[in-house]
Amino acid sequence: MKKDRWVVHKFGGTSLGNAERILQVASIIRSTMGKGQNIAVVVSAMSGITDRLLKLASLAEQRDPSFDDHLNALRSDHLKTIETLLPKPLSDELSETIEKDLCTLREILRGVQLLHECSERARDFVAGMGEVWSAQIMNALMNHQGFVSSWIDARQVLVVEHAQPSLNVIWNESLEYLKDKLSVLPLLPDESSHVLIITGFVARTSTGIATVLGRNGSDYTASIFGHLLDAEKVVIWTDVDGVMSADPNKVPEAVLVPELTYREAIELAYFGAKVLHPGTMAPAIAKSLPIVIKNTFRPDEPGSIVKFETSIDRDRPVKGFATIEPIALINMEGTGMMGVPGIAGRLFDALHAEKISVIMISQASSEHSICFAVPAIQGAAAKKAAEMAFSAELMHGKVQTVDIYQPCAILAAVGEGMAGAVGMSARFFGALGAAGVNIRAIAQGSSERNISVVIDARDSIKALRAAHAGFYLSRQALSIGIIGLGNVGSALLDQISREMKRLRDDFQIDLRIRGIMNSKKMHLHERGFDASKWREIFNSDHFSSNIETFVSHILTDSLPHAVIIDCTPSGDFVRLYPDWFKRGLHVITPNKRAGSAPIEDYRNTIDTARRYRRQFLYETTVCAGLPVIGTLRDLVQTGDEILCIEGMFSGTLSYIFSRMSEGKLFSEALRGAMNKGYTEPDPRDDLAGLDIARKVVILAREAGMMIDLDKVHVLNLVPEDLRGVSLDEFLNSLDRMDQYMKSLISGLAVEGHEARYLGIIDPKNGVEIKLASVPADSIFARAVGGNNVVSFRTRRYSANPLIVMGPGAGPEVTAAGVFADLLRLCAYIGGGQ
Repeated sequence: MKKDRWVVHKFGGTSLGNAERILQVASIIRSTMGKGQNIAVVVSAMSGITDRLLKLASLAEQRDPSFDDHLNALRSDHLKTIETLLPKPLSDELSETIEKDLCTLREILRGVQLLHECSERARDFVAGMGEVWSAQIMNALMNHQGFVSSWIDARQVLVVEHAQPSLNVIWNESLEYLKDKLSVLPLLPDESSHVLIITGFVARTSTGIATVLGRNGSDYTASIFGHLLDAEKVVIWTDVDGVMSADPNKVPEAVLVPELTYREAIELAYFGAKVLHPGTMAPAIAKSLPIVIKNTFRPDEPGSIVKFETSIDRDRPVKGFATIEPIALINMEGTGMMGVPGIAGRLFDALHAEKISVIMISQASSEHSICFAVPAIQGAAAKKAAEMAFSAELMHGKVQTVDIYQPCAILAAVGEGMAGAVGMSARFFGALGAAGVNIRAIAQGSSERNISVVIDARDSIKALRAAHAGFYLSRQALSIGIIGLGNVGSALLDQISREMKRLRDDFQIDLRIRGIMNSKKMHLHERGFDASKWREIFNSDHFSSNIETFVSHILTDSLPHAVIIDCTPSGDFVRLYPDWFKRGLHVITPNKRAGSAPIEDYRNTIDTARRYRRQFLYETTVCAGLPVIGTLRDLVQTGDEILCIEGMFSGTLSYIFSRMSEGKLFSEALRGAMNKGYTEPDPRDDLAGLDIARKVVILAREAGMMIDLDKVHVLNLVPEDLRGVSLDEFLNSLDRMDQYMKSLISGLAVEGHEARYLGIIDPKNGVEIKLASVPADSIFARAVGGNNVVSFRTRRYSANPLIVMGPGAGPEVTAAGVFADLLRLCAYIGGGQ
C-alpha cells in the first residue's frame, strides 16, 4: 500500500439516498481517480437513516408498540438496496453481516425498553449504525466493480474526547490506529490505486466507548482523515453546486463563488451559510488542505474551493452574504457609563454567568451606550441579566435604560476584498437605504473582512436581496415589466431580445424582462425570461391579468431597479403612475395621456416622480423616436428662451397634405395613407386633431406653459355632420370631403405657398392647431412621405430655427424610441441618479 497521494471524498446522505444514487457515487469515484492516487471515501448513512435510528431509540424508550415495524422497515430498506446493487452470492454475504448488526441493535434497544431509558452511550451507538452499513455497502459495490477497496470503521481509528463546547481529536493515538489499519492493506503497483471507504460521523472515546461527532459529523470525519493522511485535498460532495453568494432560496440571483479563503468560509458559515460548518474545517485548515465543495448530481460543475489564500477580485470584493435570525438586540445606555472602566466586563460577565451567547457587540465611542445581539430565545434572559448586574446604576439614574428590540436579524457581508477598498460600507449601506431598510446597529472588525448590521426581522429577505444586488449585479440591472403587447409593445420586445446579450456583454446593462401583460392575461418570471421566445411563452404559460400582482412582482428586492413600460393607448394605468413612483418604480411610456392630463394630475405625476427620485421618461409621446422632447428640454435647461415652436406632428396629415400638393385629391391622399397603415383604424381620430393637441400640450408644458388640453384651439378637419356617423358612412362620403377640404385651403395654397396642418406653441400668444400657408421652399413643404417636422425658434436660434425632422409614427420607430428611453434610464441609474 502506497502511503502518499491521497484525496479524501465525502458523500452525504442525500448523495447516498438509494441504490441508483450509490451507483452514481461509484461512477464519480471512478471518474475522479488519478493514476497512482489513493482515494479515501467518507460516507454518511443513507438519506434519513440516522433520524430513523434515533426514532427507534425513542420508540424503545417509550415502549412504543410500533418499534418492531420501524425496525423491520429499516432492515427491509437496506436489504433491498443490497439486492439491487450486488449479485448473489455477494448480496447474501453482505446481507448476513447486516442481519448480525441488526440483531445486536435489537438487543441493545430491548435493554432500553426494559430500563425505560436510553443512555447517551446507547443513543450514540444506535445513531452511528447507519454509517457502518452505508460503508459496507459502498465497499462491497466498489470491489464488485473491480476496485481494490477496503473499509474502515472510524470507531476503531478516531479517538476523541469531549471538551465543551466541542470535541477534541487525540491526534497521536488516532494516527497510530490509522497506520495499523493501512499497514494491512495490500501492496499495489505504482500506477494502481486503492479505495478506502470510511464511516463518517462516528468515533470513540479514549476509554473505547462509541460516540458521534455531532452536527456535520461526516464533514468533520473527512477533514480529520484529510489531516491524518496528509491528503492533497478534501472534496465534500453534496446537493448544491458549491458555496453560493447568498442562500438561493432567499436570493434568486445568488451565484456560485468559485473560490474563497478559510477565513471567508468560516465567517459565512458562522452567519448561517449551510454548506460548511466552521468546526469541521479546522483539521484541514491546520494543514492548509484545500476543501472543494461539489454537487453529486452535477459532477461536471466546477464547484467551490476553499483554501488558505485566493486572488482578490476587486470587481467582487464581497464573497457572500448571510443572515442570522431571529435575534434580540439589547441596548443599555446612560451617562454614568461614560469613562467608567469595567462596564463592558461586568456586563459580559453577567451574561456569561447565565450562559447567554453574544453574537454581536457594538459600542458608541462616547461610551454612552453599548448594545449586543443574542439569540431571540435568550433575549428576555439577557435583558434581565443586564438589569440585575446594573441594578444600582439603574436605581441612581447612572444607567437610564436597558431596552430590548425583537425580532431582529443580523445581515453580514463577508469578503477579503473589502480590506483597504474605499467605499465598501457606502455601497453596502446605500443598497440597504435604497431598499428602505433601517439599520439598528453596525459592527465591523479591523480586518475589514466582515460588515454586520442588525435590522428588523421583517426586512431580512429584502435586505439580503438588496445587499446582494448592490455587489453582485450591474448597477444597470433592471427588473422590467411591459404592459400592452400591441404593435408597439411587440416591436419593443423584439428589439430588446435582439440586443440583450450585446448590451450585457459590452456595456454591463442587464435587462431582465420579468413580466408582460395585456388586457386579458400576463406572464411573470422570477429571474427574467428569454425575450426572443416571448410569444411562445406568453401563449403557453400565463395568468389572468391583475395589475397589483403584476406591479408587486416587478418591484423585486432581487434587482436594484425596476421599471414599468406602459405601451397601452388608454388612460387606465396613467392614474397609477404616482403610486408606482412612491413604491420605487420608474415609468417609461409612449402614452400621451399622462403628459396631457389636467394640470393638477400632471403636476402630481411629475412632482411625485421628483420627490421619490424616480425617472418618468416619455420622449416617444411626441413624434415617436425623434428627439423632440429631449431637444426642447436641453434648450430650456441651458437657459435658452423659447420664442415659437411649430410642427407637423402627425405623420398621417403630413403625408396627406404633401400628396395634395402634388395634385392629389384629399380622398385619394387619405385612401393612400390608409393603405400604407399610416392612419388610425378610424381616420377621423387623425383628422380631428386631438392627438396633435395632446402633443403640443406636452411640449408647451416642457417649455413652461402650464396649459390644459381644453384651452388649445384645434381646427377639426372633419365636417361636423360626419363626426357622429359610422365609419362606413364616413368612408363612403370621402368624395364630399374633397370639396370641403378645397374650401378650407383656398387662400392658403397661393402661388409659392402650400397648405400644411401645424401645431403652434407661442409663449406670448398661446397654443393652436390650424391650417397654415407655408412657403413652398420651407422645411414644412419639403417634408414628404409622412415625416414629422418640428421647428424651434429661440433666442439662440432666431435667424435659423433648430429643426428636428424624420419619421414620427409607426410601431418600429416608436418602439425604438421607447428602447432609447430604457437605455437612457440605465445611464441615469448607472450614474447613481
